[in-house]
Amino acid sequence: MNIKSIFTAALAISTSLTFAQQNTTLANQVVKLHKIKPRAFVALGTWRGIAKVKEGLEIPFNFEMNEKSGQQKLYFRNAEERFEGGLVKQTADSLFVKLDQFDNELAFAIDGDQLTGTLRKQDKAGRPLNIVAERKNYRFEPINKPATADYSGSYDVVFKSPNGKDEKTVGLFKQTGNKLTGTFLRVTGDSRYLEGVVEGNEFQLSSFIGSSPAYYKGTFQPDGTLTGEILGARGSQAFTGTKNNNAALPDPYKLTYLKTGYKTLDFSFPDVNGKKISLKDEKYKNKVVILTITGSWCPNCVDEATFIAPWYKANKKRGVEIIALHYERSTEPEYAKKVMTRFRERFGIEYDQVLAGTADKQVVSQSLPALDSFLSFPTTIIIDKEGNVAQIHTGFNGPATGKFYDEFVKEFNTEIDTLLKK
Repeated sequence: MNIKSIFTAALAISTSLTFAQQNTTLANQVVKLHKIKPRAFVALGTWRGIAKVKEGLEIPFNFEMNEKSGQQKLYFRNAEERFEGGLVKQTADSLFVKLDQFDNELAFAIDGDQLTGTLRKQDKAGRPLNIVAERKNYRFEPINKPATADYSGSYDVVFKSPNGKDEKTVGLFKQTGNKLTGTFLRVTGDSRYLEGVVEGNEFQLSSFIGSSPAYYKGTFQPDGTLTGEILGARGSQAFTGTKNNNAALPDPYKLTYLKTGYKTLDFSFPDVNGKKISLKDEKYKNKVVILTITGSWCPNCVDEATFIAPWYKANKKRGVEIIALHYERSTEPEYAKKVMTRFRERFGIEYDQVLAGTADKQVVSQSLPALDSFLSFPTTIIIDKEGNVAQIHTGFNGPATGKFYDEFVKEFNTEIDTLLKK
């Protein structure tokens, strides 16, 4: 019964009662009204979020909240990917999601059937990002006009830099009607799963998995070229491109290498319990060893761990070992143990992890002085049975890159198979 019907019924009864009786009856009806519980907020379902990065820049993204085994979880949706964000905790008027992968947190106030809040660090440090979310299934606003052409394909793309050091990348796009998905493949790793739309010849793409939202916009031209820019909290960067079905990056096996006179790496780093681990340990003698230079904060490292953790489980009995060299945002013991343990548990890692330093390319070069340079997290180094470096792969081509990911997996397995036979 709604408020209007309660008071109408109460008023009808009161017409035949004394003044005192009328007051008592109306008061009782109001008490009953207050006992009616408001409709409980249910977080489960599909949501459209808006990250208000700065004035004039709002980045849309999609997520869903599901319940399994009595626990509610949030999953970010980007193209065909469904990325687990974290556990959902709901109170009477608030909703919190711990995004442990990136040490972040979504903190929402429940406002009717809308969520209003922030993306912030779990320790509350730094500047929070304002977020609002509604129950909608689309990402960008509904399209008013169809795409003028099918712009699917590979493109040579150059990201412009004010210092003149332009970056050559590969743009991969797949279009179905007005829907557009894709990624940008860079030497340092790909942009992961991007999802968006084409309206006429103008495109928009976005992605968000709990770290920092990404937004790309641009225009396709009839001559096979494109122009655009990537926008975010740190500013914008323009890019141009030309369609090329054979677009490719420099050979990732020739970008990072050892200094002249070096054949191997020498290090001794602690694990989360303080135990020092080195390639000279008995555990690694006469085995093929894979070193992955990684960090729990790194999205492309997430893709690498998704591949290599189950690969190790399937291959560890063949005489192969892995050491993950973690470079984290802080080397403070409690923090490092927290984020590295989370990383281990999320991906089911059974190989050794060590804390090698802070997340800085110069720190990597200093801690591994045999490297001539260091370009990217992650970087994968394969050591042969004699302890010598056999191969170094810069970056990681994740599953969003399609054929490039398939090629990496094939080359990786071929190299390991070859070294194990020696």
